[in-house]
Amino acid sequence: MAFFKRVQKKVNALWYPQSVTVGKPVTTDEIADELAIRSTVTRGDTYAVMKNLGAVLGNYMAQGRSVKIEGVGTFYYTAATNKQGVETSQEVSASQITGVRVRFLPEVGRNSSGQIMTRSMVNTKIFWEEWGGTSTSTGSGSQTGSDGENQEESPLL
Repeated sequence: MAFFKRVQKKVNALWYPQSVTVGKPVTTDEIADELAIRSTVTRGDTYAVMKNLGAVLGNYMAQGRSVKIEGVGTFYYTAATNKQGVETSQEVSASQITGVRVRFLPEVGRNSSGQIMTRSMVNTKIFWEEWGGTSTSTGSGSQTGSDGENQEESPLL
């Protein structure tokens, strides 16, 4: 079950549902245990692979490549320039880049007419319930209102 809370946006004073994460984040150990149950490898093997995944993805993306993991999605770098634009294309240089972000596009399944039918990692049987608690996890991630606008930056990006 997923949770939402009611939030009024300052921009237009309208109310929207905003997703809420609860509790502590799921740990690498918990994921390794679940993957070991669902596969033929041990928890230790799964844990070792997961611990090295970030470095492997980073190495490939540093080579200018995107990384597509079947059943998960595609990871890629984008450059941040913090509004350091220049007047002409000849002036553009790598020194304008002030940071790097990792972007993620979840894998999608499309029908014959190209319409998205499924998204990886989105449970088709998700049930939304209004959050009645008072505290939420600090790493709440990206929140999207019903207007489709991103409400806050994900700490993972």
